[in-house]
Amino acid sequence: MYQPNLNLNKIVLCFLVYCFLFAKTQAQVTTATLSGIVKNEAGQALPGATVRVAFNDAGINKGLVTKSDGSFLVPNLRVGGPYTVTVSFTGFATLTASNIYLNLGQNTALDLRLNEAAGKLNEVVISGRSTIFNDQRTGASTNISATQIRQLPTISRSADDYLRLTPSASPTYNGISFAGRNGQYNNFSLDGAVFNNPFGLDAPTPGGQTNAQPISLDAIDQIQINIAPYDVTQSGFTGAGINTVTKSGSNKFAGTVYAFYRNDAISGNKIDGQKLTVPTLDHFQGGFSLGGAIKKNKLFYFVNFETEQRKDGASAYVARNNSNAGDVTTSRVLQSDLDAVSKLLFDKYSYVTGPYQNYDLKRSNYKWLAKIDWIISDKHTLSFTYNGLDAKQDKPAHPNAINRRGPDAITLQFKNSGYEMVNKLNSFGLELKSNFNSTYSNKLRAVYTSFRDKRNPFSTPFPVLNITKYNTPYIVAGYEPFSINNVLNQDALQLTDNFNIVLPKHTLTIGASYEQFKFGNSFNLTGFGFDVFTPVDISTFLTNAAAGAYDATVAYDKNRAAADQWTWYYLTVGQASAYAQDEWTPASNFKLTYGVRFDKALYYPGKASYKSPNVNTDGTFAGTYVTGSPTVPNSDNLTLYDENGNPVKNGPGQEIDNTRMPSGKILVSPRLGFNWDIKGDKTVQLRGGTGLFTGRFPFVWVGNAIGNPFTGYYNVTARNFKWPQIWRSNIGLDYKLPTGTILTADVAYSKDVNSMMVRDYGLGTPTGVLNSSTGDNRNVYLASDKGNTSTYVFTNTKIGYSFNTSFQAQQTFRKGYFLMLGYNYLIAKDASSISAEISGDAFDRNPVIGNANKAVESTSLYGNTHRIVLAGIRKFEYGSGKYATIISFFSNWTSGNRFSYVYGGDLNNDGSAANDLMYVPTRAEIGQMNFAPLTDVEGNVQDAAAQGAALEAFIGQDKYLSKHRGQYTGKYAGVTPWFSQLDLRILQDFKFKSSGNTFQVSLDVVNLGNLISSKWGLRKYASTTGYYQPLTYAGKDTNGKTIYQFDPSQKNTFTTSPDLPSRWQLQLGLRYIF
Repeated sequence: MYQPNLNLNKIVLCFLVYCFLFAKTQAQVTTATLSGIVKNEAGQALPGATVRVAFNDAGINKGLVTKSDGSFLVPNLRVGGPYTVTVSFTGFATLTASNIYLNLGQNTALDLRLNEAAGKLNEVVISGRSTIFNDQRTGASTNISATQIRQLPTISRSADDYLRLTPSASPTYNGISFAGRNGQYNNFSLDGAVFNNPFGLDAPTPGGQTNAQPISLDAIDQIQINIAPYDVTQSGFTGAGINTVTKSGSNKFAGTVYAFYRNDAISGNKIDGQKLTVPTLDHFQGGFSLGGAIKKNKLFYFVNFETEQRKDGASAYVARNNSNAGDVTTSRVLQSDLDAVSKLLFDKYSYVTGPYQNYDLKRSNYKWLAKIDWIISDKHTLSFTYNGLDAKQDKPAHPNAINRRGPDAITLQFKNSGYEMVNKLNSFGLELKSNFNSTYSNKLRAVYTSFRDKRNPFSTPFPVLNITKYNTPYIVAGYEPFSINNVLNQDALQLTDNFNIVLPKHTLTIGASYEQFKFGNSFNLTGFGFDVFTPVDISTFLTNAAAGAYDATVAYDKNRAAADQWTWYYLTVGQASAYAQDEWTPASNFKLTYGVRFDKALYYPGKASYKSPNVNTDGTFAGTYVTGSPTVPNSDNLTLYDENGNPVKNGPGQEIDNTRMPSGKILVSPRLGFNWDIKGDKTVQLRGGTGLFTGRFPFVWVGNAIGNPFTGYYNVTARNFKWPQIWRSNIGLDYKLPTGTILTADVAYSKDVNSMMVRDYGLGTPTGVLNSSTGDNRNVYLASDKGNTSTYVFTNTKIGYSFNTSFQAQQTFRKGYFLMLGYNYLIAKDASSISAEISGDAFDRNPVIGNANKAVESTSLYGNTHRIVLAGIRKFEYGSGKYATIISFFSNWTSGNRFSYVYGGDLNNDGSAANDLMYVPTRAEIGQMNFAPLTDVEGNVQDAAAQGAALEAFIGQDKYLSKHRGQYTGKYAGVTPWFSQLDLRILQDFKFKSSGNTFQVSLDVVNLGNLISSKWGLRKYASTTGYYQPLTYAGKDTNGKTIYQFDPSQKNTFTTSPDLPSRWQLQLGLRYIF
């Protein structure tokens, strides 16, 4: 059993307590820094000079004196501007530098020269500065300004539309991936507070389950994306840190009212030359913002409110009848079969299925933010922020959970098999920023966030019905199984305090933080019985249902719902962190940052518990519960093996003990970064660093062990489990051409130290050999290689890395012209690209050859190998300033998303029907394969010869398969075709000189290429899940020979998506700015 290093733990814990009580932490970035050096005309430092920093509209006015080397530094400043810096020194003319704008997370450095002419006043106007040449910049990062947020194209009004400006960003699975990492490994912060979805269901950010944006774009001031910041104050990610800061009020009263609208009439209806029946779309977004002063120079406010109301047709696919057979959006599902199922259920059980086509799904959400900034004195500023979200969205039954469920060309579902998703968020944040004097500053932050999520099924209590035809999913009816009293409550508390010591040539930082996340989850997948996993043929269902075969199940489900007693589990996790850092500037053009961070995972066994009702055979409540803390102990005598195939024992005190939570070993993260302005004139900048990064992960992965303590679906978290950690190194160069164009290159290498992997300890080492009649001789599990049940253990592995190189050119021209071109190349490898929330699914979806528990380095699911980004903004002013037209665009060309070719069926006998990588037979081997007769989705019987010929043709049309004949396919080696997107925005301003107000009309065009040609801008896919199953394993014959099946209707690997991402869309907007 693992024993922690007690001496180290005691030392670090003491340090944590000390730092939290007395020192500094800066979990994420919310402010900017202003610094400079004051010199005379000869270049000699002027110590003791008086410096005053002012942002008059925001009531900021701070005074300080320069250090012995003539330097000064003012941290914790509000972003934006304009700031004015005034410097005075006895015997010298006073110098004023004006028009200074500060960027989030950056240090704006000034070189100020005083003339020996007492009594005179000199003024310097600071022109627009690039955010790239900045001594805080070490690794790859992107700053998105307020101007870019206002002017670049967006229809969704999502921050994701701006994160895509980062060349290494890839919108693949689980949100946006950066540098080839799982999108769940990013850290989102809002005004310094963690703004992730901590439990991690469905989406990495709050509101993701309802497709709601958790914060209005009109409330955001600036965004910063950091890939490799070697500042130890930035943490919580092994992907990227996305810092967002909201707007604040000022002495000037200002506001805006806006509305945006689109519908299906202004969206494309043709792909690849084929005209589509476009489903309903009606989408409205609108809101307002107000900001000003409650008391001039002292108390400021900013408020924003926004709503989104949307209606979508559930699906473009319709049931087949005599008049529509052969149409692009006609499903194989017969209208007569759907009508028969619906009528039978109503006649027999008075159950209403709802419609199966031509119905709408609604989305409604409201979001708000209120912020107060109080300038207590020239030393102290207090900010209070409250933001909230109330969102709901109608959804169909999950399209691929358990099995294929549609709606699509193969399977249709009834409306009442869907549900309404509800997300509610309330967050309260308090931040006190203090600059005591020229040497000491402090930042204190406390944030509490409440998340309340639930599902409201459309169905009345009823069995889950998965109806098949020709052994393929056909009709989905009944209750949505994942929505049976599905409730999630989350409460997050964050406390941070930060303290800086500014010395000549050194800025010292020490700090600590504490985070606590409480979860209460009710999930009852089998609450209405285990029929959720049982398919039934359409003819069998109609016969049996009419005969009363479902009577007992229907009664059971009604009794369960009436009892209203459900399974709940509770979990609390946290993290305490401490760090120390020095930013050393040995020369004015060189900064070396070095520090170390300690992160201690905290688990609270006493706050974890499990409670589930005992239920009678008729579904009524038996009056008792099964309970346990931290969960119900599993003491069953199980035959289990570790990842190396060695036997291990189960039960309290044994190697596998589901009542023991992880040890929470302290993770140490040293970092070293540098920034060298080679010429000292901000034209050539070399930067880089190396160090460890520790991040969070979806805590549902730990919660699975609390919520699934029983044999049959047994989940455990390994005792020595550690939070994700990578070692990331980066070298970058920025070069400014005489024309003003800035060229940037970054090369980064990240090595996994602690990556995630789910293993099934019910499996030993496979010793059998597949009898395939081909070159596929992989190892398979015999009965003697396996235990008596699957036991999913959440573990770590050190296998995995990514190599990332990006190039970027950008220029900001005068008169409001901006242009950026970027390219990214990525290699990403891992042992398990976890894309699931449930541990069993995470195991099932990890493609393997042979031993399913062996960590094998292979291509990751996340990221795109190549990505090209081009964006620009151009502003035209005319009519003596009365009119302005802004034209902006965003475009990208991306190599495809990844997927795996895997068999349908459990080829290696490990219990998963979706993880066996496919072997590509040669032409000769196809003739030797053992094909069983197949009844295809149209009811036609396909013999062995037809299947073999069709498989040969299928391999021939697939470039990857045809190049790998006689070989195994690689994990996530399949790649969809390149895709591109060009978005355009046109803003037309009408300015009223008398009032200074502006009326603005906007037009957004998404996927302009598809508007020009129906063959452009299309998305093609083999699978939306990351695994593609063209060939089926159907078991073994009496001689132990593998049986295969291949559906000859499969002609092409890739299908063109008819959904919105493949079609052009227009959005109209109106805005009044005052």
